[in-house]
Amino acid sequence: MRDFLVNRRMNEIKKIRVAIQGIAGCFHDVAAREYFEGRDIEPVPCTTFEEMFETLDYDASLIGIVAIENTIAGSLLYNHELLRRSTVTIVGEVKRRISHVLCALDGQEMADLDSAMSHPMALRQCEAFLRQHPNLNKVEHFDTAGSAREIAEKKLRGKAAVCSELAANLYGLNILERGIETNKRNFTRFVVVADPLVASELRPAEADINKSSIVFTLPHTQGALSKVLTIFSFYDMNLSKIQSVPIIGREWEYRFYVNLTFDSFARYRQAIDAVRPLINDLKILGEYVSCDDEQR
Repeated sequence: MRDFLVNRRMNEIKKIRVAIQGIAGCFHDVAAREYFEGRDIEPVPCTTFEEMFETLDYDASLIGIVAIENTIAGSLLYNHELLRRSTVTIVGEVKRRISHVLCALDGQEMADLDSAMSHPMALRQCEAFLRQHPNLNKVEHFDTAGSAREIAEKKLRGKAAVCSELAANLYGLNILERGIETNKRNFTRFVVVADPLVASELRPAEADINKSSIVFTLPHTQGALSKVLTIFSFYDMNLSKIQSVPIIGREWEYRFYVNLTFDSFARYRQAIDAVRPLINDLKILGEYVSCDDEQR
């Protein structure tokens, strides 16, 4: 199914430009290469997620990939908000296990090292391994792949990077240990986004769509959410996720981010029409193919 999503628009394009948060070799880059497997990817690095969405809104030819939730950290709520405020739409998703390696300059061994550099979250995810090596002082860096690039470019001896295997290979570092993350069930779900004009070319046929991400608000009345959920249930919609976020400046009112999965696109559309009178500010963030469905 992923090939269907990509081939329809991308067959004639030699290189796919994908906006990522981070630099080449980061986990967003890894996820992009997995989603567009077999294609020539040109990552467009962005320092922050805000910069990434600004870049996507400015350049409609770009495709973007953004982490949206993690099995350990939960939902990345700020990215949900950036997506809601953006003009782009979700055209697909990919789920990736986050596995870290420890790498250093060629010829360096564990006994030669005095520190491990990486993004603070990556260092936390590898805490058990790092405790086993007290000689490795933790040094925080803005990016996992960035730490590998810095060691390679500056020829930093005695320093190791905690990063993806792709980053180690891209920057010519020697991998000393693989799979150093504490939790082996650490998965991140990424969504692939595009400008609506490009999205119309990438999106699969309606018959193949089985997932939707929507966001809406509800009036502050008794039973408002229960009524909406009852309608979704009647139309056989499965709520694979529901996340409430307080609306700043509107006491006790919430914005709801919902993922729906379904077998019938027609029934899904009927469900959306049925709940419209009960909800406010509905935005469909994307209609696409579930990566869980692809992996079964």
